[in-house]
Amino acid sequence: MVDISTSISGTTLPNVFFNASGVWCQHEDELQAMVESHSGALITKSATLAPRQGNPSPRYLPLPLGSISSMGLPNEGYEYYLRYACSFNYSRTKPLFISLSGLSLGDSVKMVEAFVAADLPCMLEINFSCPNVPGKPQLGYDFEAMDAALATLAPLIKKPFGIKLPPFFDIAHFDLVAAVCQKYSNLAFLTCVNSIGNGLAIDFETETALIKPKDGYGGLSGAMILNTALANVNAFYRRLPDKQIIGVGGVASGKEAFLHILAGASAVQIGTQLMEEGPAVFERLNKELAEIMAAKGYNTIEDFRGRLKTL
Repeated sequence: MVDISTSISGTTLPNVFFNASGVWCQHEDELQAMVESHSGALITKSATLAPRQGNPSPRYLPLPLGSISSMGLPNEGYEYYLRYACSFNYSRTKPLFISLSGLSLGDSVKMVEAFVAADLPCMLEINFSCPNVPGKPQLGYDFEAMDAALATLAPLIKKPFGIKLPPFFDIAHFDLVAAVCQKYSNLAFLTCVNSIGNGLAIDFETETALIKPKDGYGGLSGAMILNTALANVNAFYRRLPDKQIIGVGGVASGKEAFLHILAGASAVQIGTQLMEEGPAVFERLNKELAEIMAAKGYNTIEDFRGRLKTL
C-alpha cells in the first residue's frame, strides 16, 4: 500500500494536500467543506485585525493557464477565526492551520498574542506576501522588515510556526531570505509561493483589463507559475535543511504534486484548481499521487522527497 501521509512540525497529516490560504476558507461553511473533504489539513483565510470587504469585483478570473486575482484580503477579522479555532474538533485526524496577515507589525503582534493566549493546538502561518492590497508593499520583499517582524513574532509564538512567502527570482534573494529564516529556530516551515504579483490580463475584443482593482493588475496563479514555484521550493529546501517547505503553485494533478515533493516539499497546497473544481479535487489528487508513486516504486513520500536530480 502506498502511504501519502506526511507531517509538519511533528503534526501528522493523513495526506499531503490542503487548501492554499484564500481558497475555500473565508467562512465557516467553506471551512466545514474542507473538514469533510479528502484534504490532509485545512488553513483559514489570512486574517487581519478587523474584518475586510476586500477589493471591488471582478477581482478573480480564470485564465487559459491559471488565474488572475486581486482580492484585497477579504476576511472576517481575526476574532472570527480565533473563535473557529477554539471550537475546532482537534480529535479529528486533520490538523488546522491559521493564517494571519497583519497590515502592520502591531496588528500581527495583537493577533499572535490572542492565539498564544488561547493555547490551541493549531499551527500559525504568518503571511508575508500580500501583493494585492492597494498601497501596501509586500513584507516578503523587504528583507530587513521581514527580519524585524520575525525577531518580534518568533519569541511571542514560542511554538513552531510558518511563514507564507512571495516568489523570488534572484539567487541572491534566496540566499538573503534563507539567512533571515535560519536565525529563528521555531520558524518551522515556509510556504512557497504566493501568486506572482502584478500581472495584467487584457480582453482582446474589448481592449479592457479583465479585473477591476489596481487598474487590472493582479496576482498570477495556476499552471503558469508551476516552474517558479518549483524553483522556490527547491531553493529553500536546499538552503534550509532544518525547516520544512510547503509547496504551492500550479498543482492541477498528482503529477505536479509529485514534482513539488521531488523538489523538497513536505506538503502541497492547492489554490486555483480548488477554486475551479471545489473540494472534490482532493479525492482525485490523492488517487493520482498514489498511482504515480506506485508506478515509480515509491511507498512513502520520504522515498523521493527532495531527491531531484540535476544534470
